[in-house]
Amino acid sequence: MNISRYLDTNLIKLEMAYEMEPPLDEESGYSRKEILDIKEAIISELVDILDKSGNVSNKSKLNIDLFNREKKASTAIGNGIAVPHIRSKQARDFTIAVARGISGYEFDAPDNEPVKLFFCMAAPPYDDNLYLKVFKSLAERFEYPGFIDRLLEADDEHMIIRAFKEFE
Repeated sequence: MNISRYLDTNLIKLEMAYEMEPPLDEESGYSRKEILDIKEAIISELVDILDKSGNVSNKSKLNIDLFNREKKASTAIGNGIAVPHIRSKQARDFTIAVARGISGYEFDAPDNEPVKLFFCMAAPPYDDNLYLKVFKSLAERFEYPGFIDRLLEADDEHMIIRAFKEFE
């Protein structure tokens, strides 16, 4: 699937603004509450990016929808990747945002590694077909040797889109 056609340089953020505080208890790491606070801040930043598309009808409600979905089960899949996603009435059309945080964020990943790449997807509730195709295609890309490295090393938004084109 040609994911690059759904990517837009305005919906790619090369360095996320959120700065993660160290855990209150250095020995035991982040508490569940601290992790949820981090996730809430990250999701808010991702929704800000999605909102630039013009496809978000209510940014605040989309933020709540995505965060509630994240509280049910982490969208971090390991290898420094998370794919927060939702089908919501707040999405007028399928939209995907890409964000990167080179230092990484605690996001409750199954491999306990920090997440450096976020692929946030929002689609209307009736748009299962495209939503699932893009999700599957994204997961396949993550298996391609060198793909993740290309995204992490990209100097600009165009290089992110180019990486998707090259690995199609």
